[in-house]
Amino acid sequence: MPGDQHLVAAIDCGTNSIKLLIGRRRPDSTLDVALRASQVVRLGQGVDQTGTLADEALERTFGALDELAATIRAHDVPPERVRFCATSATRDADNAAVFAEGVRRRLGVEPEVLSGDEEAALVFAGAIAAQSPVPPEPVLVVDIGGGSTELVLGEGDDRQAVSMDIGSVRLHERHLRSDPPTAAEIAACVADIDQHLDACGIPLDRARSVIGTSGTIKTLACGVLDLGAYDREAFDRAVLANADTAAFVGELVAMTVDERRGLPYMHPGRADVIGAGALIWTRILARVPVPDHIVSEADILHGIAAAI
Repeated sequence: MPGDQHLVAAIDCGTNSIKLLIGRRRPDSTLDVALRASQVVRLGQGVDQTGTLADEALERTFGALDELAATIRAHDVPPERVRFCATSATRDADNAAVFAEGVRRRLGVEPEVLSGDEEAALVFAGAIAAQSPVPPEPVLVVDIGGGSTELVLGEGDDRQAVSMDIGSVRLHERHLRSDPPTAAEIAACVADIDQHLDACGIPLDRARSVIGTSGTIKTLACGVLDLGAYDREAFDRAVLANADTAAFVGELVAMTVDERRGLPYMHPGRADVIGAGALIWTRILARVPVPDHIVSEADILHGIAAAI
């Protein structure tokens, strides 16, 4: 029954990472989070060029799914309360059926391939539910994934949402091939981002507050805060100046991949592609009329879990 308090498991399988949240849903649909886990699997490796999920990417992802399935069983979450959502890479892949069958075999659930609009709605629901009080409206919620970026502008019950086919993996593979990237590569990446933002249809200049979620934005927050580790409690609901984020992104993009991996909060599987995601974030922040933004630990997983 929807109002009952019960244990749920939400899985978000994106282009770069696969994430699990296990929590107990309260009668008001808020969550007591018992566990969060994430692995970088790079499912979307090469999808932008080939349109197909690579064999080695599927192997990595299925290996991670085996581990997540064992974790879900250890927490005694029944299959009917497990929800698996796949996003950008799976939407774009010709062999998505192979992936779906692998999910069914390992988890015993039917994977949902979210449309861009569905993904954006879940991102917004997850981020907003964790804010008390809700910041000034219209609120812009941003999620930068490996293959796509979701923008949702909300005011009351009114929502404007778009999923753009730009993300950290997709733009890294498309533009940032040198280590560190050249000025020309960065300029080409920024031009690609700006072209998508120009066409996105979301009036970013109406935003009165901005909430950023996803691994890219949270990792950047660790850098702006100069944390000694990836510390969710330290960055969750932090209010950061857009100018400070832009300054840090400038430093990060100029680093080599090895230098990024040496940062104490950097996941090694994110170090090569985060530069492209960071550029997306700064180009969005440059278009909003507010000087700062909120970083939210609550994300699409919370939106997925709330509907189980």
